[in-house]
Amino acid sequence: MSSEYDLTIIGGGPVGMFAAFYAGMRNAHVQLLESLPELGGQVQALYPEKMIHDVAGYPAIKGRDLVAQLAKQLAEFPIDVRTKSPVENVTGQMGDFTITTTDGTVSHSKAIIVATGTGAFEPRRLAVENADQFEGQQLFYHIPSLATFKDKTVLVAGGGDSAIDMALMLEPVAKQVYIMHRRNQFRGMEHSVDLLKASSVIIKTPFLIKEMQQLANGQLDLMMKEVRGDAEEHVAVDDLIVNYGFIADHKAIEAWQVTPTMDHYLIDVNTEMNTNVAGVAAIGDAVTYPGKLGLIASGFGEAPNAVNQLMMTLYPERRSPLHSTTLFEKRAHQK
Repeated sequence: MSSEYDLTIIGGGPVGMFAAFYAGMRNAHVQLLESLPELGGQVQALYPEKMIHDVAGYPAIKGRDLVAQLAKQLAEFPIDVRTKSPVENVTGQMGDFTITTTDGTVSHSKAIIVATGTGAFEPRRLAVENADQFEGQQLFYHIPSLATFKDKTVLVAGGGDSAIDMALMLEPVAKQVYIMHRRNQFRGMEHSVDLLKASSVIIKTPFLIKEMQQLANGQLDLMMKEVRGDAEEHVAVDDLIVNYGFIADHKAIEAWQVTPTMDHYLIDVNTEMNTNVAGVAAIGDAVTYPGKLGLIASGFGEAPNAVNQLMMTLYPERRSPLHSTTLFEKRAHQK
């Protein structure tokens, strides 16, 4: 049976976008399916203003700018991109998979690369009784724009890399920045923690927010309770940003008829990014293997590996170029 596409990339985050681009360089007929309204995955939806420091060639780049560059790169090839298209089911076998999205759209693909990250996600919300009434006004779970917090007093709740990055990004913009963590030790990379301690950001540890009330002047009064202690502190802020990570929903992949073997919600792959299902590879934060690092940079390296091994399986008569220069020269010659 013939298939409409050579490769279908499921997941339009940075790693999925790069995989689609690289597949375009291999002259594959490709579609890219993303469940969210726009490409970029968690980087675009949750951390558009976050500075990313571990992508080769960029000393530092904002999340939204990285996604924009990937989109520009993707436009080099006629990739069929479909957003708002969560995959509901995958059936069939290598050479003719049938992919159905939640809106009932059906497509066919010879092979599939899963790049869904950790699945559908939503932020872990602040466990304070009246928190929901402040969401989107003075309580945020990501930074939509740095300008939102210009000349304001802001508290960032969280102790990982993302929370530290947020506090450092806000420091030159906001009037005053606090960061609160439930432990005395932060979970961020050592260099980031050193920058935080050397900054003007006021550190509050080990505390959790227990109550929040709006003051007469419009600010939020945050009552912080010491973890494993009796001390209480109050901080008045204009805005609160909570960065406690996110809750991922992995049920979508488990509901597919064609389901690769999973280990604690992550897909098992080998060194070629193959799953146990012939014709289905997986890359990025969706996968696990010995030595796996949860970095965008790692996913960028996995993408060409997955694309090349699938294309060699589908088209063994094609010789796989090793360098991008060769691929683009071949494309220019074909034109």
